[in-house]
Amino acid sequence: MELKDKVVLVTGASAGIGLATARRLAQAGAKVALAARSTDKLTQLAEELRRDGHAALVVATDMRNQSEVAQLVETTVEHYGQLDVLINNAGQAVAGTVAEVDLDQFRQVIELNVFGPIYAIQASVPKMRAHGGGIIINVSSMVSKMHLPGLGGYAATKAALNMLSDTARGELAPDNIRVMTVYPRMTATDFGRNSLGNRPMREQQRGNAAPGMVIDSPEYVAEKILEAIQKEPAEQFMDA
Repeated sequence: MELKDKVVLVTGASAGIGLATARRLAQAGAKVALAARSTDKLTQLAEELRRDGHAALVVATDMRNQSEVAQLVETTVEHYGQLDVLINNAGQAVAGTVAEVDLDQFRQVIELNVFGPIYAIQASVPKMRAHGGGIIINVSSMVSKMHLPGLGGYAATKAALNMLSDTARGELAPDNIRVMTVYPRMTATDFGRNSLGNRPMREQQRGNAAPGMVIDSPEYVAEKILEAIQKEPAEQFMDA
């Protein structure tokens, strides 16, 4: 898909990969809708994009709240007239061994990392169908392909997202809705600092990349997300 004048909804757009992605897609000609809980950060980003001549809409949203997510999609379509690309990027990690992970925190992460994307997909698909198709990108993690001590809970949520993507890809193909999964590696953001769970384990995970794991910039991941939109592979991995 070429992005000129296409409408793209980016969740988790207030920081990290989401912020870098919103900037990059706006530079590529997209009209962006920015979703996150941090209204101030979204507003700052939107003002920056508008100064550069790009269209930007701010919709403060808790992606764990189904009604707020439905309103996010509705507001985006009311404002721009359509929705071409949904990028499910909002997410959070939880640190802790399988035997000891805090279950309440694990439920919070499941709500955000698994149910949040489902809420957005279910709200977006009717809009995309009415417009003749679209693209859904689910931002997963290479952690979902690994077995890292202390990150089993987070990896499980991303593995669930992978399976949802794989299944939805076939289900939505007749509607010309293409579903892709992007797999970032360790990225230089505040993601680890904002994770839930065991503090010493969070510190350890922030300070030590897994063997062979490269630390990418959020801008690099954003470029890969743009590439996925343009080339439409089923899965987009970072280059080795």
